[in-house]
Amino acid sequence: MRADVHMHSNFSHDSESSPEQMIQGAIGKGLEIICFTDHYDKDNLFWGPEDVFEPDEYFRVLRCLKKKYEGQIDIRIGVEIGLQPHLTDYYEEFVKKYPFDFVIGSVHSIHKVDLAFGLMNSTEFDGMTDERLYRETLEETLVDVRSQKEFDVLGHLDYVVRYGKNREKEYSYEKYADLIDEILRTLIAEGKGLELNMAGLKYGLPFAHPHPDVLKRYRELGGEIITVGADGHKPEHIAYDFSKVSGILKSCGFEYYTEFSERHPVFRKLP
Repeated sequence: MRADVHMHSNFSHDSESSPEQMIQGAIGKGLEIICFTDHYDKDNLFWGPEDVFEPDEYFRVLRCLKKKYEGQIDIRIGVEIGLQPHLTDYYEEFVKKYPFDFVIGSVHSIHKVDLAFGLMNSTEFDGMTDERLYRETLEETLVDVRSQKEFDVLGHLDYVVRYGKNREKEYSYEKYADLIDEILRTLIAEGKGLELNMAGLKYGLPFAHPHPDVLKRYRELGGEIITVGADGHKPEHIAYDFSKVSGILKSCGFEYYTEFSERHPVFRKLP
């Protein structure tokens, strides 16, 4: 694999690594292309407004680094927006305002509560079974992808499984096929892609996000746009378990993976 297109730096609230450290880490791992996709989770009340980066400064820093490392690695500038139903108009304006190469739309919150933070620190999910948590997250994901148009791929579908009490034991594609199929059909109809996010393995799940059965279903339904990212927040996480990527995607019916430049998909043959 030549490209890791889901990567964070200290422009994100949950990373302490500078962009230059991430770039040097990617070069050290032999990557040819990276895309920074720092978090922009508007109205995430648990992170706070100070944890949303300033876009003009983001572009200033990354453009300088792009020029500095020209010839060593192709650096692209993207963003990971935190989808929430009430933010449709806001994100449409935000994404169109800046020249991003790539926009990941991810669901980090449901009912305006951050999943990772809320399950540990909030009473919002008290008494909620894994089945209900997963179903409500997928229901809100479906609302998000139906309403929000300004993103290129849906990030880490089934991310919520990391935070369930019994994690993957309460999860399968078949159990939530009604919702997952509608999410996938919506993505395909809108020309949006799906992300293979290797962080599921990093967090101890037996699969990357989404589950291979979901990837297979996306392909069966006609989905072709599939990007690959490690979702790294520090240099050692870059290209995490990328040796497994080609096998995972080929077993699910894919022959190509996708990179984005100036919001346009570029298809590359799987190694």
